[in-house]
Amino acid sequence: MIGDGTTFSSFMKSWAATARKTLEEAVCRPSFDASSLFPPRDAYPREATAKAQFARFKKTGRFVTRRFVFEAKAIVDLKAKATSSSVQHPTRVEVVSAILSKCIMTAVKTKTGSHKPTLLTHAVNLRRKARPPLSAHLVGNIICHANTLCTDDEADLDGLVSLLREAITKPDADFVRSLQGAGGFRNYFQALKDEDEEYADVKDRITFTSSSSFGFYEIDFGWGKPIWVGLAGFGGSIISFATTVVLMNTRLGDGIEAYVFLLEDYMNFLQVDKELLAFATLDPSPLG
Repeated sequence: MIGDGTTFSSFMKSWAATARKTLEEAVCRPSFDASSLFPPRDAYPREATAKAQFARFKKTGRFVTRRFVFEAKAIVDLKAKATSSSVQHPTRVEVVSAILSKCIMTAVKTKTGSHKPTLLTHAVNLRRKARPPLSAHLVGNIICHANTLCTDDEADLDGLVSLLREAITKPDADFVRSLQGAGGFRNYFQALKDEDEEYADVKDRITFTSSSSFGFYEIDFGWGKPIWVGLAGFGGSIISFATTVVLMNTRLGDGIEAYVFLLEDYMNFLQVDKELLAFATLDPSPLG
């Protein structure tokens, strides 16, 4: 890929502004400075690619997609339940990621009869982590994966939020700085190898990515803002894929729609999980 979600969002907003031809609105110009900040390598190691990093976590079977919607009130309740001395102000993304992680792991355990340590992975936008922050219009894959390992005795909501917070805040300005310059890729590749060794025995993974800050509902090509922004999913195809959750804003911006890509055998348990359905609605009409 030549760009991440932030790049796509910036491109769409600029395209829409150009289509409207509004003189009073500045059209964002993309920045192609990433290659000078993060010098590329001609020979990119295969083991550093996303495909290689996720290969051992892929499952082959019938994958399906379900959409779980967390309205604003439910998120407030989740935050209250997840608040602890270690995380006093959990975010929307943290609490939704935590409840989904908990319930997905429960579904897997119910189906298989055992719990296996599960790696929870969040895509982190490094533009915001840099000091000063990098431009939101910087084109490229300016992300890293924040990982944390969840074992059975940690599978409570506030504990999961604490694990996620620790993982997501670990990539800081110093980390971004270490990736820049001539030795940047070497440091990046070493970090990948260290994580591979640390989690070598882990076979289960839940990967999260959030577009809740991308502003897709503000994109207007001249015929109005979108009524609903969603994702296409799997309808039961037999493929090789990894458990993935994509978080998107609801139309009003105060809720979250979670698209869960999961093996059908596990989804059969997840979509009837009472703990999850106490906070989320399964596939409600986007038109209200």
